[in-house]
Amino acid sequence: MKISEKLQKAEREGRTFWSFEYFPPRTAQGLQNLYDRIERMRELGPEFIDITWGAGGKNADLSNNLVQICQRSIGIECFMHLTCTEMPQEKVTWALDQAKAHGCQNILALRGDPPHGSSSWKPTPGGFHYAVDLVKYIHKTYPGDFCVAVAGFPGGHPETADTPEARHQEMMYLKEKVDAGAEFIFTQMFYDTDIFFDWIKRVRQAGITVPIIPGIMPIQNWDKFQTWVKRERIVVPPHFYEALNPVVGDDEKVRAVGTKLVGDMCKRILANKEAGIKGLHIYTLNLEKGAKMLLQEVGLEAHREQVAPLPWRPSLAPHRRSESIRPIFWANRVNSYLSRTDDWDEFPNGRWGDSRSPAYGDLDGYPVSIGISSTEAYSLWGHPTSFEDVCHLFARFCRGDLTKLPWSSNPAASETTVITTQLAKMNELGYLTINSQPAVDGVSSEDKVHGWGPAGGYVYQKAYLEFFVSPELLSNLIRRIERDPRITYYAVNKQGDLRTNTHSEGPNAVTWGVFPGKEIVQPTIVEAVSFIAWKDEAFELGCQWANLYPEDSPSRQIIEQVMNTSYLVNIVANDFKDGSSIFEPFDLDMKPSLTNGQTTNGVTINGSAPTPEQNGDGGIVNGIKKMVDTSVQAVSNGH
Repeated sequence: MKISEKLQKAEREGRTFWSFEYFPPRTAQGLQNLYDRIERMRELGPEFIDITWGAGGKNADLSNNLVQICQRSIGIECFMHLTCTEMPQEKVTWALDQAKAHGCQNILALRGDPPHGSSSWKPTPGGFHYAVDLVKYIHKTYPGDFCVAVAGFPGGHPETADTPEARHQEMMYLKEKVDAGAEFIFTQMFYDTDIFFDWIKRVRQAGITVPIIPGIMPIQNWDKFQTWVKRERIVVPPHFYEALNPVVGDDEKVRAVGTKLVGDMCKRILANKEAGIKGLHIYTLNLEKGAKMLLQEVGLEAHREQVAPLPWRPSLAPHRRSESIRPIFWANRVNSYLSRTDDWDEFPNGRWGDSRSPAYGDLDGYPVSIGISSTEAYSLWGHPTSFEDVCHLFARFCRGDLTKLPWSSNPAASETTVITTQLAKMNELGYLTINSQPAVDGVSSEDKVHGWGPAGGYVYQKAYLEFFVSPELLSNLIRRIERDPRITYYAVNKQGDLRTNTHSEGPNAVTWGVFPGKEIVQPTIVEAVSFIAWKDEAFELGCQWANLYPEDSPSRQIIEQVMNTSYLVNIVANDFKDGSSIFEPFDLDMKPSLTNGQTTNGVTINGSAPTPEQNGDGGIVNGIKKMVDTSVQAVSNGH
């Protein structure tokens, strides 16, 4: 989506927006760490983020990877810098083609700094002389594809002489860029609001009417503050130094005092009606704490629709923007789901059956990775030697004592806190939970825990549980489940033996929302075909966990045995008004037996489950298997 459209929407809604700038780190590990940070900072509610571009396309691959991941997986609109410095036309074209392919529709066109080792800027042969040339080229070569922004300098460009004539000429250059098609202006950092407000008056007097977004640099520590001020020739008001000088040498105090100073500055900017500033662009320097503290100081808080337009993170890749429904099974494995469905030629729009014929893709085409080293695994999970040890790990994750499990790279979701006690007890009894959601009956869409979607709506959820369990415990559990017609389940082992009590071959909506002026949205489902596709991945992750331990070690043996003998089960309590009904079949008040067919040393596995025919559900299971086989056949035929 073009940022110009997002800003117009924010103005119509009468709300302040903010955005963050990041730069690509020099290393692949640094890039991965930045992904994680951007993921967390997305919860702060930025309208978009801005990715810088090194001179001459230095680190161009990292920049492109960062844009791609942010658009595709993190689901946040990106602005990508593009400079003229050491960038021949063919390299600019390549960069724009990459941005378009990733769904990035926003470019910040800059002349750029002089190349490293040079004190003055010179145009690159076969490239562009000035930012205005870049603006014209983008609009001519990619008409309608990009929203283009340019830079403005309230305190004057570092290369501009401090004379009225030079400042006037700089303003004319800015107007020329806007006349060429720039849709709004990002400013260079500043700390003097008088200088900023005076500059805005001169901008408007020059006939420039596009929106202006002030660039805000939090004061992270004294040395960086001084470095940037000197490098960019920034005027700092005396009261800044009066407040900061007494705490120089204490970075925490510098940050706290600096946050108050910059926060007051931002409040004055937003309160000035004549200036008409609607939002802030924060130069994060890839740091999280300073940006978060500044937003808190200014009193800016993310609204739910910005952070959670759906209960799962939408992808902004070009071919996925209309996707509005997903199976619940990949809730904690988003990147895997995106990879396995990336070749689909269409995505569901509320009617899941329309897209069964495209392929999920098997594990050969989309390799599963646990994404953790042996060293990290030992640090997190130790060396379990019994089934009881494994159960204890799962229970610790549910209680928040562990940050990840093989089936979830992030801590337990905040919404599960309302069922933490029950989940932990389930794991102590031998039901190893890997996914869950509580029942929700008409909670406000703006609720901080369960809310999602537009304001003024209500959201609903059926209680859902997914877990590994031994055949012995499963048989007893199924007998109890079948006493309650409100509960449906699917159970499948590693070999593909399927059990279920559902009489429907269609999807079961487990999350939905009701919003003003819209159809009912049902973005999360449970469905047989996708569950079978997921079970291969779920068991593979467990096997990869086992393989992190030495061959013949007790840890590998116990985890392998759990994966080889357990069933993967999902349960839906269809009465969303009764949040406790889903736990009733588990007899959570009983004492933990932890038999699961294993002895305490994790060597012996016993127990078997009745066949579907013995359980009386053979017709249902055969119907589901037929449906799955038909879907697989359609995939092999190229549909």
